[in-house]
Amino acid sequence: MKFDLNASMMCADFGHMYDEIKALEEADIDSFHVDIMDGRYVPNFAMSLYDLKCIAENTNKPLDVHLMIVHPRNSIKLFLKELRPGDTVYIHPEAEYHPSATLQTIIDAGMVPGIAINPGTSVESIMELMRVVDKVLVMSVNPGNAGQMFLPYVDKKITKLLSLKDEMNIKLYWDGACSYEKIQTYAPRGIDGFVLGSTILFGKDRSYKEILSDVRSMRF
Repeated sequence: MKFDLNASMMCADFGHMYDEIKALEEADIDSFHVDIMDGRYVPNFAMSLYDLKCIAENTNKPLDVHLMIVHPRNSIKLFLKELRPGDTVYIHPEAEYHPSATLQTIIDAGMVPGIAINPGTSVESIMELMRVVDKVLVMSVNPGNAGQMFLPYVDKKITKLLSLKDEMNIKLYWDGACSYEKIQTYAPRGIDGFVLGSTILFGKDRSYKEILSDVRSMRF
């Protein structure tokens, strides 16, 4: 069964970022997930434009940039210029007056357009945008902090989104509280990729290579 594994770099050791990137590459991570937070859209500050630049300069792996910022259209070009064609950029629809215009800027730059949807965001409210994007990042926790607990009511939303995948021609990615159990449950149902953070990948007494090998060898 094929699904992507993406490293949530806000959980990495910032004092040894180069070593972290190389260890994850050696472990065959599929992409690097970069959470940008402005302290306004979410009550936290996380990675910055310069962290993104550092990662982009030290890997050829794809980047997934998750913009948790107010009015991303105002600064989207700053982020796009650090990326390569084919990298993914997610925005939150609630953070923008005209999210479709921001998504078009991402498309015009040769990037993969995506939207991230919070636990409290309904599927109905993003139906039109799903016709514009290639990826939907489903937040199983409220955005802004690592190490949170899975919100069970998100399951019904995931079920609804999975039923729309073919019609909308989208890929679905899971972000937040991603455990072995969640991958074992949701990968067979059709989730295309998982963002791995402190629940599975970071801060453990095992190498990234061992952990990712275990995930990829799980039986379904």
